[in-house]
Amino acid sequence: MRVLRALLLLVLFCASAMAVTPGEMLDDPELEARARAISENVRCLVCQNQSIDDSDAELAHDLRVIVRERLVAGDTDQEVLDYLVARYGEFVLLKPVIAPHTIVLWIAGPVLLIGGLVALLILARRQKTRTAEELSPEEEAALARLTLADGSTHNRPKS
Repeated sequence: MRVLRALLLLVLFCASAMAVTPGEMLDDPELEARARAISENVRCLVCQNQSIDDSDAELAHDLRVIVRERLVAGDTDQEVLDYLVARYGEFVLLKPVIAPHTIVLWIAGPVLLIGGLVALLILARRQKTRTAEELSPEEEAALARLTLADGSTHNRPKS
């Protein structure tokens, strides 16, 4: 079982390593490490749930090449990210920024979750008080009249 897990992990790690082809890699190990770090935070616009470092899509390849070209040109990591955002929009970032125009997206999830929990608690309390209430004597008499008029009893099975 351990061997199977080890093989599965090896395949998973190798699959992401194969996305970056040897032709894309930079000769300078420091620049290559920076390129990899940037690529892990850039979304593949085709796959959308993968970074360009993990994706085999042609557009992801093009983005990896752009990242490396910008680094070779002397851009800082932030300048490379700014260039990609200017060209492709904020959607290209795997981790969205917290800014005034995105604050609603960051707040909406927790607010809806808390609102839903409060609504469930209110409904549960109402249901609890509703079932805990006993019938008034008038209601019991009306219920008895209805069951007698219907001809049914509690012991007789329905047919």
